[in-house]
Amino acid sequence: MKKLLKYLGIAIGGIALLAALVGLYIYKSDFPEYPVSVPTVKIESTPERVQRGHKLAMMLCVECHQNAETKQITGRLMYDLPAEFGVAYTKNITQHPTKGIGSWTDGELLYMLRTGVHPKTSHIVPLYMIRLPGMADEDIASIIAWLRSSDPLVQPLAVDNRVSEPSFLTKFLMRAVVKPFPFPSEKIPLPDSTDKIALGKYLVRNLGCNDCHAADVTKVNPMEIEKTAGFLGGGSNWTDVNRKVLYSSNITFDKETGIGSWSEADFRKAMHEGIRPDGSTFRYPMERKPLLTEHEINAMYAYLQTVPHLKNPRKPAEEYVLPANASAGMKVYYNYGCQRCHGESGLGIGDLRQADKKYPDDETLIDVIKHTSKYYPETVMIQWDGIIKENEYQPLAAYVRELGKKAGAKVQ
Repeated sequence: MKKLLKYLGIAIGGIALLAALVGLYIYKSDFPEYPVSVPTVKIESTPERVQRGHKLAMMLCVECHQNAETKQITGRLMYDLPAEFGVAYTKNITQHPTKGIGSWTDGELLYMLRTGVHPKTSHIVPLYMIRLPGMADEDIASIIAWLRSSDPLVQPLAVDNRVSEPSFLTKFLMRAVVKPFPFPSEKIPLPDSTDKIALGKYLVRNLGCNDCHAADVTKVNPMEIEKTAGFLGGGSNWTDVNRKVLYSSNITFDKETGIGSWSEADFRKAMHEGIRPDGSTFRYPMERKPLLTEHEINAMYAYLQTVPHLKNPRKPAEEYVLPANASAGMKVYYNYGCQRCHGESGLGIGDLRQADKKYPDDETLIDVIKHTSKYYPETVMIQWDGIIKENEYQPLAAYVRELGKKAGAKVQ
């Protein structure tokens, strides 16, 4: 019996040592490499493609790659990435030949967007980088055409890429779970726009809805996303720009905990305006989608009705505690969740450092807050007119100016 226990102890010790060595290897190593086979293609640029690519890129690329300081897609800190994944910075994807993707061929861009493998390094790209294995050929061609266009967002800018610090969990998932997608062997057509469910499924999948609204983003089935446990049932944790934890919502049609009680008009209003039927507003990282057409949103609504209904109540977000001497403007700023996107310092997404100089009179600044899309047509910011009370705008404007001055001083 003693010998048995001795050998058992040695075996357990050996397994523990092996596990520790494997863990150390994963922790110290880079993301795995895979063979690269870049297709020889040349994407024809047309005005229609550039326009379509702009619309898609605003929802898929710009959100994560646009930098608040440069105003271009030069990369930024991913504020909303849960802490357990480490610290991540998105890359410079302007047309700069060395700092960005200006020297990449159309085939290299296509290959990475399809497979998730970096064509220059052979490394698989991080799990939070969007992959488009099921997107129609025409839509991917449109994104590439836009990246080659004269849009100010993509013009070459020499901004260095910052180095990410992926956690052990991220590195483990990249080796054990996340694998490259196969490059399509056949053409992928656009869905029939008259088939609402088919179009809705295409949009829900390719806009990455389940990437956030899954029950657990570490257990997403990337090859057959609809078979993911907890598909669109919400509950995965994310963070706002201040690293406060919040949880994704259940967007299945369960009537008690999902959106089963929402009408088509309710869903359209939420997607276009960021306002739910109960009057509450979307909070970062969820953004309204003003570029989607009414037909596209109706199609998504029709498809979501076909998804299995899951019962999963939304968990409350981590709360902010204001100081006892908080000003009236600070209270308004936090009450409406402005800090979740703009940051407690004013240096978040859509930073406020220019507010004081750009809008020197309160009347204009208040109008910008109320009707932001009038000044910035493609903004995803909530249009606050009718939501924020009239007597709250003046103190809010004063607080925004205060933050803008502090933020500007920090940057300099």
